[in-house]
Amino acid sequence: MSERNGYEPGTPSWVDLATPDPAAAKRFYGELFGWEAEDAGPPEETGGYAMFKLRGKLVAGIAPLMDENQPAVWSTYVATDDADAVVARATEAGGQAIVEPMDVMDAGRMAFVMHPAGGAVGVWQPDRHRGAELVNEPGALTWNQLHTPDQDGAAAFYNAVFGWTKADFGGMSVFNLGENGIGGLAPMPAKLPPGMPPFWMTVFGNEDTDATAAKTVELGGQVLGEPGDIPDVGRFAVLADPQGVAFGVITLTPPA
Repeated sequence: MSERNGYEPGTPSWVDLATPDPAAAKRFYGELFGWEAEDAGPPEETGGYAMFKLRGKLVAGIAPLMDENQPAVWSTYVATDDADAVVARATEAGGQAIVEPMDVMDAGRMAFVMHPAGGAVGVWQPDRHRGAELVNEPGALTWNQLHTPDQDGAAAFYNAVFGWTKADFGGMSVFNLGENGIGGLAPMPAKLPPGMPPFWMTVFGNEDTDATAAKTVELGGQVLGEPGDIPDVGRFAVLADPQGVAFGVITLTPPA
């Protein structure tokens, strides 16, 4: 089902963009996916955080960079019923909290943890904000994939923190929560600069990957990974917005 009103703990539930130019990013993603941006509240309270909507449903967030050391990136958040407990498990498993658990007004409680093999990932304990309200459709969050040179180390970390297990799906590695695939696990892309740390890629659905790649270039972005077919999954490409932030798009293969 595409419309959602909550997520099982351990499931990716939200993504947001940290960018040096929110106004330009809002124009770009608005034209690319048809998103409309809406402020999350008074800027003095929210730090300029805004919500992207598609057909009136929340699909992602966007915020300005908080300081010069913060990277411009799409971030993945995993749902939990206890953010403090997740951070404790992450620390015990060799990670560290880069954002300690904190309340975000009445929206929920968040944290960020980082692990040498597992990258940086957000943790979201919902209150008023339950997560993305529309998924698995063109213009909506469809997949989250961890790229790392140490898949075994990442698998051990996320098993300890969220109970995920590593599994094979059509020759690719995925994370399972119980019997459900909830994320991908892949090596680092070949074209990245040396020393790039592990990272989570956000993948959005679209109706025509080749057309979306072409439009991205027209709007001032880049094609980092040319469109290609993933057997029995769909047609996938890696793109970057005009600020250089990478994201994926996929046209899913219809079920047989």
